[in-house]
Amino acid sequence: MADKTHFSGSTVDDAEIAHFSAMAAEWWSPTGKFRPLHKQNPTRLAFIRENIIAHYGLDESVQSPFGSLKMLDIGCGGGLISEPMSRMGAQMTGADASEVNIGIASTHAKEMGLDIDYRATTAESLAEAGESFDVVLAMEVVEHVSDVPLFIKACTSMVKPGGLMFMSTLNRTMKSWALAIVGAEYILRWLPVGTHQWDKFVTPDELEAAFAPTPLTMTKKEGMIYNPVLDRWSRGKDMDINYMVMCERGED
Repeated sequence: MADKTHFSGSTVDDAEIAHFSAMAAEWWSPTGKFRPLHKQNPTRLAFIRENIIAHYGLDESVQSPFGSLKMLDIGCGGGLISEPMSRMGAQMTGADASEVNIGIASTHAKEMGLDIDYRATTAESLAEAGESFDVVLAMEVVEHVSDVPLFIKACTSMVKPGGLMFMSTLNRTMKSWALAIVGAEYILRWLPVGTHQWDKFVTPDELEAAFAPTPLTMTKKEGMIYNPVLDRWSRGKDMDINYMVMCERGED
């Protein structure tokens, strides 16, 4: 178990929780309001799977290589990351501050025959309880929390020595404002207007600075790039809009 620490304050943004709770019924519709996440998922999962296997020296040829690993998906929403990670053998815990999201995620996992420990709770509550994991995932979450340093502190405190943390988010650039806000929400209508607030986007440098006081070090950064012709996401060096990072904790 991790050392129990008190975290003063909250990472929960009530307006953000209400916004996503109102759309919760559409989590598993690949053509609904969460279509962009469904399209991104293969790219996100490839980055996570590849790096976990390399870090822990696992067998990449098997379908479920993560059988010995305990993982947390914080801000799990309807379970779009938790479910495939569970299928790859991970002992999954999914946490979200929205009880509505957790209800959707739990029902869908049962329908799929998956054993995932879903909880309506926050990162700081889990950290205060002394929870610990081999891998912590926080995908498309940090741009929705009310206190980024507190969120990072809580999440990193739950990573076991020798463990990993993965994050994906949106960079705060003029390109991300033009494409992720104006393009995706107002023109293409991929997302409901108001899904993202540009001033809450986090740059890679800001994210790295938030990790500096923690036991974790950012060791990998990759961009996620959308090709509108192919309607497909891929990995690359361009982090101007979407990007992913991996952080490692030493063995202490």
